[in-house]
Amino acid sequence: MSYCLHFFSFSILHVIVVSNLCIGIDSSTSLLYVICLEDIPICQLSDSIELDIDYHWLSLFSPISTNDLTAYGSILSPDLLSWSVCTDDVSGSSAEYPDRVSMMEGRLQAQEDEIMLLKSSLADALRRLRLHDQAISSNYWASHYQENLCVCSRKNMPHHRIHVETHVHLCVCVCVCVCGTLHINPLMLPIHSLSRARRNSEKLVKDPQEKTKKLLDKKAASSSCLTLFFTLSHWLTGQSIKMFIRGRPITMYVPSNIQNYEDLRMEPPVEKLELDWVYGYRGRDCRANLYLLSSGEAVYFIACVVVLYHINNRTQRHYRKHTDCVRCLTIHPDKVRVASGQTAGVDKDGKPLQPYVHIWDSSTLITLQQIGLGTFERGVGSVAFSFADAGAFLCVIDDSNEHMLSVWDCAKGTKHTEVKSTNEAVFAVEFNPSDSTNIITCGKSHIYFWTLSAGSLTKKQGIFGKYKKPKFIQCFVFSLTGDVLTGDSEGNILTWGKSPGDIKTLGKGAKETFQIMRQTRAHDGSVFTLCMLQGGALLSGGGKDRKIIRWSADLAPERECEVKDKFGAVRCITDVNGEEVLVGTTRNAILRGTFSDGFVAIVQGHVDEMWGLATHPSQDVFLTCGHDRQVCVWNTAEHKLDWCTTLEEYGLCADFCPNGAVVSVGLSTGRWLVLDLQTKEVISDYTDGNEQLSVMRYSPDGSFLAVGSHDNFIYVYNVTECGRRYSRYGKCNGHSSFITHLDWSKDGKYIMSNSGDYEILYWDVAGGCKLLRNRYESKDREWASYTCVLGFHVMGVWLEGSDGTDINALCRSHSERVVAVADDFCKVHLFQYPCPKPKAPNHSYEGHGSHVTNVRFTHCDSHLLSMGGKDTCILQWEVKRAGTSDGGDRTHSASITSSPEP
Repeated sequence: MSYCLHFFSFSILHVIVVSNLCIGIDSSTSLLYVICLEDIPICQLSDSIELDIDYHWLSLFSPISTNDLTAYGSILSPDLLSWSVCTDDVSGSSAEYPDRVSMMEGRLQAQEDEIMLLKSSLADALRRLRLHDQAISSNYWASHYQENLCVCSRKNMPHHRIHVETHVHLCVCVCVCVCGTLHINPLMLPIHSLSRARRNSEKLVKDPQEKTKKLLDKKAASSSCLTLFFTLSHWLTGQSIKMFIRGRPITMYVPSNIQNYEDLRMEPPVEKLELDWVYGYRGRDCRANLYLLSSGEAVYFIACVVVLYHINNRTQRHYRKHTDCVRCLTIHPDKVRVASGQTAGVDKDGKPLQPYVHIWDSSTLITLQQIGLGTFERGVGSVAFSFADAGAFLCVIDDSNEHMLSVWDCAKGTKHTEVKSTNEAVFAVEFNPSDSTNIITCGKSHIYFWTLSAGSLTKKQGIFGKYKKPKFIQCFVFSLTGDVLTGDSEGNILTWGKSPGDIKTLGKGAKETFQIMRQTRAHDGSVFTLCMLQGGALLSGGGKDRKIIRWSADLAPERECEVKDKFGAVRCITDVNGEEVLVGTTRNAILRGTFSDGFVAIVQGHVDEMWGLATHPSQDVFLTCGHDRQVCVWNTAEHKLDWCTTLEEYGLCADFCPNGAVVSVGLSTGRWLVLDLQTKEVISDYTDGNEQLSVMRYSPDGSFLAVGSHDNFIYVYNVTECGRRYSRYGKCNGHSSFITHLDWSKDGKYIMSNSGDYEILYWDVAGGCKLLRNRYESKDREWASYTCVLGFHVMGVWLEGSDGTDINALCRSHSERVVAVADDFCKVHLFQYPCPKPKAPNHSYEGHGSHVTNVRFTHCDSHLLSMGGKDTCILQWEVKRAGTSDGGDRTHSASITSSPEP
């Protein structure tokens, strides 16, 4: 009789069956599994196996009652799928084949995921083979075997013994007692490869009667398909813990100062975060998203946050009730209420979330209405309040294929009417300020004039006639005379008006049409925005020419100015007082100024995905870099950009030298630069390999710089002349995948590093960049920083079922009290440090609209900085002790901070 094991994610298992107990070892992950078979009485010993065991540390539990196996399984193996043993010698067993095939298909699918790790696994196997020569002597383990005889033997209780012997000097004694208790002696087992398993029942079972009983038991067991319901997925010993990411085991060694791991209690940190400042503005791909409130605050958005920035007091408040990226914005005629719409987004499981519009009070930040939940598809593209009836209605266009246009009662939050708009892109929607029954929309190759009557909407398309039809109608405004002025992609301002029906051509009953009355050449390239000023004057903003032009009421040009190239094209314009205006640009800046005095930036930000973040060792300064090739240095106290420079390639990582005079920036091509913070010049330029760099880290005393690369190497440099001269010291060679994170020990002699295949390796830099083969020796080492996402002290930050890329970065505070985590689900987490136990409690914070790529504490731990990827947003959080603020709750997160004059 033979047994067939069906797994969803495991490799071939060497197994022994002892009555109703099954003990097996996975040959790929080196794990021991203890399983209780249902409905089979405990009886005599049947078999034993021999194993070759090496390298990984493992221990067994003693004693474990067979009645307690389910309880242990619920604690230790929550993530593993069930597996079963099926006999293949039962008549009629062909009925089991479909189930077996299904199980094997599931296992095959799971193994396909493991193929991605094949290269790294092979390299890892080669390294482990080299470790075989360093195995501990056999005499040590033989002596421990004698010391750990089964408790049942010493008590002279009836028992049977499974004797597992290894060729790497190891003995383990497993006793199954008549009383129904499984005793396994807790020996420390260095397990590496399980290369051979052979049956040895004849050696141990020599009594013919016992042999007969064994065969009868096997026959009884083969009468049905038996479920194995307990699998140990985590092995805990006094010295190591093994966690799994995508099926790969990662061993964590418990520090000596932790006497009992099970007694550790994880609590959420007493510190909490409160949003202090938001850096950036979303102008690169959104229109009509900058307004001025009656309070003197400019309102705009980035990521999931609507920012209220007082342009005179330099303070910020934040509306944070949105759950995904804000896409559009408009203000009520009373200039107090605001409507903002968001995109749909997805949750952490990839399921779509429902978009909606919030109407809220800008003075109190209280949400007044939530509109359209479950109605809109994909997201909300445009919103507009009616004016003639004091803002009684709200018009919304969603991002569905038909771009559904709906009108809502603002007071009741109910839908008044809805109609399909067009399959083409829609850029803007507005009510006629003098007639709420007239609505206009524009976009790709169209302008529609809508009429609301008897609860339904009808449309008329604008007729271009003899004029060239532009590809895009980018924007429009209403003149004081009631005409509609549009700006298009041809650089023209078109004046639209009503024309009576052409009875001569169309006959009686011809209806009035909307036609072009006048065409005015305005810009070289697209007209991105139009703004009507008090008194009837008009401002237009150009794309390609970056010009702002002031026009008289009869569209005669009066004045013009050009926005600097570094700020990009003009995205939108908002009137302040008739002379002064606010200008939003396509490179995510907000400018303030006049035609006479020029314009200065009051808000700036990155324009592409960001990854590099570093904080100054002694000043309120931090640096960011990203795919837009910009390196920006910011001041956390003054909430402003100190300076910015543009590189030839995009930067991915950075670190300040401990003396604070220079900063190193790693680029996408293997180059890395050293910048002087005073002169802002590049003082050193080096190249290591031809793949992107992922981490730069100075040693605590600044004498070394470690450069982690995607070519799997860590390059170590000697640093002299206060960080201005570098010479190659050595190279750390041993990782089988790209370097993701690294940290220095406090004495500056060792490095801890993580890689893309979830390795944790330790390096003796002082000894010549040698790989420390015995990782157990590093368990008590103290680290100057902690940014590695894999390690015993931060094991609890990983959620159940994580795939290894869910956490992009983490950072321990300088006080070593808390650790901040940046995840792939747009959240920032704050954990107690250390947090070595799974499912550690934490504080979670929303605000980013994309994966959070990096987090860092400032030099005094007063603030935490988090950086979004695609949302191009930098959030500055104030770290507060419990009881000083409730900023951890998104619904009570309005914070007021100030910034000095630029």
